[in-house]
Amino acid sequence: MELWDYRPDVYDRGQALDLVGYHVQATDGKIGSVDEATYEVGESYVIVDTGPWIFGKKVLLPARLITSIDPQERNVFVSRTKAEIKEAPEFDTARFKEPEYRTRVGDYYGRLPG
Repeated sequence: MELWDYRPDVYDRGQALDLVGYHVQATDGKIGSVDEATYEVGESYVIVDTGPWIFGKKVLLPARLITSIDPQERNVFVSRTKAEIKEAPEFDTARFKEPEYRTRVGDYYGRLPG
């Protein structure tokens, strides 16, 4: 499975979709809202603003972690727990588009079950 692509049963590239502002739900509850999202093949991710939950921290989530999207309720569901997301490599605004940083994030999420 390619971590940086949306699951085909979650997002159809033929449809226009803007996830910015959607609530992000981990397997054990809400973690924040989508601050930014990309839709490029092989390079898709969402940046989640966790607000006060992790003291204003942002996190980068590869698109493959999204298990479903509910446009009516504006929810994005991901396949990780709050703790797993909290322990992810720290979001780096200067480096998050660099391959080395994305490899580190991918290695972290790729070794977790699910």
